[in-house]
Amino acid sequence: MSVEIKVPSLGETETEATLVSWLKQEGDAVAVDDVLAEIESDKITMEITALDNGVLKEIRRQAGDVVQPGEVIGIVDETVASETKPKPIKAEKAAEKVAELEEEQVAIESEEEVMKPEPEAPPVKKESAKVAPLTAASERTVERAPLSGLRKRIGKRLKDAQNTAAILTTFNEVDMQPVMQLRARYREAFKRKHAVDLGLMSFFVKASVEALKRFPVVNAYIDGDEVLYHNYFDIGIAVSTDKGLVVPVLHNAERMGLADIERGIAEYSDKARSGGLMPDDLKGGTFSISNGGVFGSLLSTPILNPPQSAILGMHTIQKRPVVVDDEIVIRPMMYLAISYDHRLVDGREAVQFLRAVKEFLEFPGSMMLDI
Repeated sequence: MSVEIKVPSLGETETEATLVSWLKQEGDAVAVDDVLAEIESDKITMEITALDNGVLKEIRRQAGDVVQPGEVIGIVDETVASETKPKPIKAEKAAEKVAELEEEQVAIESEEEVMKPEPEAPPVKKESAKVAPLTAASERTVERAPLSGLRKRIGKRLKDAQNTAAILTTFNEVDMQPVMQLRARYREAFKRKHAVDLGLMSFFVKASVEALKRFPVVNAYIDGDEVLYHNYFDIGIAVSTDKGLVVPVLHNAERMGLADIERGIAEYSDKARSGGLMPDDLKGGTFSISNGGVFGSLLSTPILNPPQSAILGMHTIQKRPVVVDDEIVIRPMMYLAISYDHRLVDGREAVQFLRAVKEFLEFPGSMMLDI
């Protein structure tokens, strides 16, 4: 019996993808859940896995081809499944997988929540030209590599945002000491109860949601000649991966507690780095948060994630002298930025929104007490 290998659904707005590569070749034995091929949509890279044991009998579409959801790109022959033993899941392999996931989990650096890259220097990406170290015996070389389809689409979306929206950025700074003290005091108890670490990102999500409730236009966006106001808060969390930036969405964040938010972020972070994100994970989004501080950024102007009207930029935490009650003290400070579409959001609303985020973080009890 032959089983068709089909392109999976890409979401409501995605109508095509690029077949990036085949990980199996014609004649190769395959087992259930083996990764057969990779495709890139407008937003993510997805894996196509085998549904049955057998042999890859036919490859109908080649790497580089544009494919549509539901299209048959290959055939698996089940008639030889008895000759193809499924790959056993060994304990050692499971242990290795657990170790890999632990290494990829969200880490804390400088007491801030991060979705961190690997600690060692990242490999040179194929999109970039590689320059060999220059020694007395070496020659200057340049390697040319094609820009990936995903990178092209990310670039197009970001440039479209700049060309379409009237983007303006305003800044403020927040004293992180209250949140950091609260986190230090309850972190272990929180982890024992909820089986997840209490990071800082959940506080920023909660603060953003509360501020968006006060200034609903920041949670709205332009659709043609109309403005769409949302009575829900779907918060996109920007995650950097080796293949590019993705923004999975925490849907209905207003209904989530700190533990729910932390679990959601950790799950998305793991899925993003393992290539397991699905179209529904990226669907929607009314507001986004980007944490450039994980890479040491002190200040930046984040770009909008269309069609959203605003994005919050977090940055690295630095101890700086500040004036508190007419005294100079050292506090862990973070610069905050909000980029917004000035066609819809006025400067007054953007500044007040950012001040509200600042106040919620500097007095986190107000969020907990709903005041």
